[in-house]
Formats: sequence, structure tokens, C-alpha cells
Amino acid sequence: MNLHLRMKFLVYTLPSPRVRYTFKQLLERIIGLEVVFTNEIEQFVAHSGPKCSYGEEALGQELFFKTSGLLFDHGIDETLKPEVTYFEKIPEFFSVKHPKAAINFDVFSASFYLLSRYEEYVPHSKDAYGFPATESLAFKEGFLQLPIVDIWATQLKGILKKRFPEIKFQEKKAEVELICEVKEAYAFRKKGWFRNFEGYISDLGSLQIKRIIQRSKVLFKLEKDPFQVYNYMINTARKNQATLRFFFGLGNYSYHEKSVNYQSQTYQRLIKSIADYCGIGIRFSLDGLEEERTLKTEQKRFEKITHREAKTSFCQYAKLNLPTTYRNLIEQEVTTDYSMGYLNHAGFRAGTCSPFFFYDLEYEIQTPLKIIPFCMSENAFLGFKSAFKAEEAASKIVTDVLNVNGKMVIHFYNHLLDKTSKRYEFWQSMYQYFVKLHH
Repeated sequence: MNLHLRMKFLVYTLPSPRVRYTFKQLLERIIGLEVVFTNEIEQFVAHSGPKCSYGEEALGQELFFKTSGLLFDHGIDETLKPEVTYFEKIPEFFSVKHPKAAINFDVFSASFYLLSRYEEYVPHSKDAYGFPATESLAFKEGFLQLPIVDIWATQLKGILKKRFPEIKFQEKKAEVELICEVKEAYAFRKKGWFRNFEGYISDLGSLQIKRIIQRSKVLFKLEKDPFQVYNYMINTARKNQATLRFFFGLGNYSYHEKSVNYQSQTYQRLIKSIADYCGIGIRFSLDGLEEERTLKTEQKRFEKITHREAKTSFCQYAKLNLPTTYRNLIEQEVTTDYSMGYLNHAGFRAGTCSPFFFYDLEYEIQTPLKIIPFCMSENAFLGFKSAFKAEEAASKIVTDVLNVNGKMVIHFYNHLLDKTSKRYEFWQSMYQYFVKLHH
């Protein structure tokens, strides 16, 4: 037996792209164990290193995981509705019964169901931005705020350690990353005379005298624009050794796209300067997400301004229409996307706090697009008046992510740190809380 193979974890199973995808996600990407597959009984029996089988029946006395059948299926079963049970307060579904099974539910099928976003392919109610959290199994069953796939993977790790104490896992460290979606680069600057005139009329109509004065001071260059908080964000993150990434939109002005014109030299200089200090990416507009030609145009604008390829993206309003959105990103050679999350609810849309690759359920193939899920955004904290209470609520998710050595990604907006806004102190406290999580 090849010594190199002996050091790997051998899985006996029937050939299936779903099985390969899920085992590699859980065992390799989350718990750091290199996996090799075989469907040859002789090779499996002769293997003296750590191994397991996955199927309907065990071959002998090996570590055995019984399948529920989902990973050997093809196509989408629109009637599939997993039944959730709980064991020691941890949700489980796709339960299995077998005297030799190492665990009493098909953890791989359950993980695949969440990671593949299976439920987003079957008939469901949509909102203006796609699949709402309230339609998800995780929301309905009360485990949306658990990185459940990572928790299951940690349980698997315990089973493997007990059975194979000689296994060496590649340990990973917990990570924290803040992503800032620049919805509007400036509140008043570079908006053009007509938009500012409209702003004056609106402020006057609502008797916002302070805002009229502020707008005038900014336009006459007597004061910095209130949304121009980039130095503060970058310096605070760097001081705390936190990872920060900005996403800039370059779409045409529309009902949803209110930022500065992409041709503005001031805006272009801003993007270039921030790229010198931290990561940046492109924020695709709703128009770009609806029309591939527009998406390509926005991508070209980004590349012309930054002189770098637009490989990292965020979709406006985190709108995803699966699989179309991700297929379009792949077509444009985007390699990493941060849109997997819910803006209105804290939690894990795909059940995980670990990066994973998008699996195209209709084509039955793992794609090269890496998904970085986020778990919190502005609207998750709208009901909190004090930052202390908000931090207290966030700390439960933070603890769960850190316990599984996951990646904590928080979605932010630059305008939240506008010093003139009523919620400035709240958001300043929240921003400092998140950047300090690294420690």
C-alpha cells in the first residue's frame, strides 16, 4: 500500500458528485482531513490507514455512515421536506437507523441540503430580493443562528479522533472579516447640482435646517462629507489587526443605485486609494444581476479604474437568484463572492461559517466559485436601542463561530458611521466591537 495513501482518509462509496463534494467540504475544508475515494472493495479492505464507508450497508466492522439516499439522487425533488429532530439541543435531519451506523442521522445529506441551497431550487415565496430567511428550514426550525454544518463537522471530528487516534488534522484558526458595502460613497459631494437641489428642497420641506447647513458646508468645502469615514474605518481595523474589505458599486444611476457617477475622478481616486490599504471588490448592481451584459460592463469599469481583475464580488442587497446569479459570476470569471447571507436576519443562510464552493444542483457539479458567507448586517440590529444589548445578542453567534474555528463575516455600510446621524454612537460602538473580535 502506498505510504502517501495510508496517511489519507479513505472513503468507500459509490461514485457520486454529491458525495465527493460534501465529504470534501466537511472533512477537508472544515476539519482539515485529506480524503480519497474508492469503490473497489479490495482496495478498501487492504487499506491499513483510517477509513470509513458510506452507503446502505457496512462492509464489515469499519466506521460506517449510513446514507439517506439524497447524495445518490439526481435532479431536484420538489416535494422534499426534511423532518428536524433534536439531540442534546442540536438539530438533525435525514435520520437513519442501522445498528452499525456511527451516527443516527445522515450528516452528509443534511450538510449538502444546506450548502447546495437545495431549498432555493424548490417552489417558495420570494421577496423583492430573492429567497427570504423566513422561507428557510433553519428559520422555521429555529437554528438559523447556528453554524450547524460546522457544528456537525466538529462532531464528526470527535468520532474520527476516538476511532483513529493516530489521525493528524490540519488545524485552522478562527477568522474575523468586516465587509463594507459602499452604497453611497458621499452624502453630498459629487452628486451634481440637480440632485443637491432636490436635496435642498426635500430638507426644506421636512424642516431639516441642520442638514441644509451641513450640505452647504460640504459643497463649499468647509466641512468633510459625513459619509467620508474611510480613514477611520481603515485605521481602526489596522490598529486592531482586523481584516476589512470594501465593495464599490459602478452601476448607472437608477432607483436603487444612488452613489456617485462612476466617471467621477474623485470617486475613482477614492477607490484606488482604499485599494492601497485593504482589500476591495465590486458591488454588482441590481441591473447587473438582471442582465449579464450590464454585469460585464460594470466589471470592465472596475478593472479600468483599479487596473486589477474583478475577481471578488458582492451582490446589491445580497440578492441571489440561484443558480442564475452564480452562473453569471462564473461566466465573468469571478472567483469569490460574499453575498451568501440575509440582510434582515442574523444567521447562516447556508448553515455554515466556513468558505465553500458553489454546487450547481441542476448541473450536478462543483463549480470554481468560492462562497464566503456573512452572518450579520445592519437590519439584524434595528430593534436594539443600546449597543450593549446588541453586542450581547451578537456574542452568542460570535461564540459559536469561534468555537468551531470558523470565519466570522460582518456586513457593514460606511454611512452608518456618519457622525451627524442619530445612531452614530450605537454604530461606532458596534464597529469597534467587531474589529476587536480578532483579539
